[in-house]
Amino acid sequence: MTAYDTDNIFAKILRGEIPSHTVHEDDDTLVIMDVMPQADGHALVIPKSASRNLLDAEPMALGAAIAVVQRVARASKAAFDADGISIMQFNEAAGGQSVFHLHFHVIPRHEGVPLRAHSGQMEDQDVLAANAEKLRAALAAL
Repeated sequence: MTAYDTDNIFAKILRGEIPSHTVHEDDDTLVIMDVMPQADGHALVIPKSASRNLLDAEPMALGAAIAVVQRVARASKAAFDADGISIMQFNEAAGGQSVFHLHFHVIPRHEGVPLRAHSGQMEDQDVLAANAEKLRAALAAL
């Protein structure tokens, strides 16, 4: 198995070396807005423990992360008046993974609205900040 790269972008975000729009943080996870969202409100749940993906993660880290994924999904559905939620998690390059630190995508979905392409185009920072605030407020209301 390939070794964990401590210089991946999420490791740098966790160390505070790269800014992010933080929605929630606890001892085990960090929730941030995806800077290239596929829908308004697209958030990422990132376990703080070092693992490339689900295949090498500690079971306890997975348990803590999935509990936060569920909570963020509930809040996201309310905050963005979504009809549904897509949860995505990719493992290894052949599985679609592009950042090799375990993370979960939580994406609000609306009937008949396709996901935007993951084009490399970053969202406006003010939009990300506003969406982070909406999601924070919905989490606080749970």
